[in-house]
Amino acid sequence: MIEYKNVDKSFGDLRVLDHISCAIPEGKITVFVGPSGVGKSVLMKMIVGLEKPDAGSVWVDGDEVNRMDERGLYRVRRKIGMLFQDGALLDSMTVAENVAFPLRQHTSKREKEIARIVSEKLALVGMPGCEGKWPSELSGGMRKRVGLARAIALEPEIVLFDEPTSGLDPLMADAIDDLILEMQRKLRCTFVVNSHDIPGTFRIADLIGVLYDSRLVAYGEREEIQRSRDQLLIRFFSRHTGR
Repeated sequence: MIEYKNVDKSFGDLRVLDHISCAIPEGKITVFVGPSGVGKSVLMKMIVGLEKPDAGSVWVDGDEVNRMDERGLYRVRRKIGMLFQDGALLDSMTVAENVAFPLRQHTSKREKEIARIVSEKLALVGMPGCEGKWPSELSGGMRKRVGLARAIALEPEIVLFDEPTSGLDPLMADAIDDLILEMQRKLRCTFVVNSHDIPGTFRIADLIGVLYDSRLVAYGEREEIQRSRDQLLIRFFSRHTGR
């Protein structure tokens, strides 16, 4: 579904990504982990064409995204939903208006149909009946659930999650992880997650990519990564899990 081929990226003298290559399979949950500033968000932005590689290429569902014009990018972006770190809800809009926003922007659906989809998606993420609430009335976890409802409003083939459990207490982080697993089972689409949460990563990931010092030092099935005897991976995971 998504493929990086020998991707390089620098910002001035800072090398962020160095010859990154991997293929993200359709219908799975792929999680990228690594220290802050290692390039996880840059990789994710390349999927939607917000960042372009200095060298190499990025492919989404058979299309080379980095060579596309705005019209081509619009077509690709219609296949993609994104949950931002803080939910990125518009405070001037109610919950219903936030979830309806992409439907009103990108479809010609009637308001009655939009209202039905909004209610359906909110129920799907465990937030039924909250259409009239304002973002300021919601907890961090609730904001992320509403953000996810908005991300799946257009029924995308790919959903991107940027640090979905960041800033949440352990119980709420577990609840968001459970929601990601439940959504993936129901929607059967491709999920790509950036995370610092190693225990959560081991719970939800089908595949794990480990970014370190601008390189993809490991990429594979969760069990393969967990069993690895590579000393760098052992040190990295032990530091983040306390083992």
